Amino acid sequence: MFLIYFLMGLVTQASALDACPKCGSMEVPYPLSTSDNCGDPRYRIYCNNGVLEFLSSVGFYYKILSINPSAYKLVIEPPMIQKNTCYSSDLAFGGLKLSENLPFNISTHNTVMLFNCSENILLSPLNCSSTSFCRQFEEAEQEGSGCKGTLCCHFLKDASMTQYRIRVRVGGCTAYTSVVDMKPGDPIGAWNYGIELQWVPPN
Repeated sequence: MFLIYFLMGLVTQASALDACPKCGSMEVPYPLSTSDNCGDPRYRIYCNNGVLEFLSSVGFYYKILSINPSAYKLVIEPPMIQKNTCYSSDLAFGGLKLSENLPFNISTHNTVMLFNCSENILLSPLNCSSTSFCRQFEEAEQEGSGCKGTLCCHFLKDASMTQYRIRVRVGGCTAYTSVVDMKPGDPIGAWNYGIELQWVPPN
């Protein structure tokens, strides 16, 4: 019995040693890592001036809004759509791109809205109709006002698509936002803006 308690104590101590210190008010649960001295370095995130951030594979930082360690998930803030334009702030980086060599991917709980799209997108199976969620966003949110009158569409990012990218580009769609766990009929005031990422737990 003593041996069991001793081993449990070691496990608890190891996990306490592995967890990184808080970043601002946010806990940084294992295996997420903000330095070489804590967490698992493959699960690197960044604490910049008290703000926890996720770095894409192309060098753009996204603020982390929440972390659910028991579900192996975190939610990052969608890039800002720049005022009086219809350009996402990560447009120059081609949108969100994750490294396929790291343990993170984009979950299937994100409803993505694309704005200022070329007509080529009409060949895809996205919802680009007048009832698309993107029309509600343009009307209700100040951030979307610069996209009014452009071709926009929405889709649920499912497992058949790449789990490592939300693409924007000039000549395609130049802006996007995302809502996590959107339910049919949800009023726009109840939308939970974010991009949910999930990670594969360490072995």
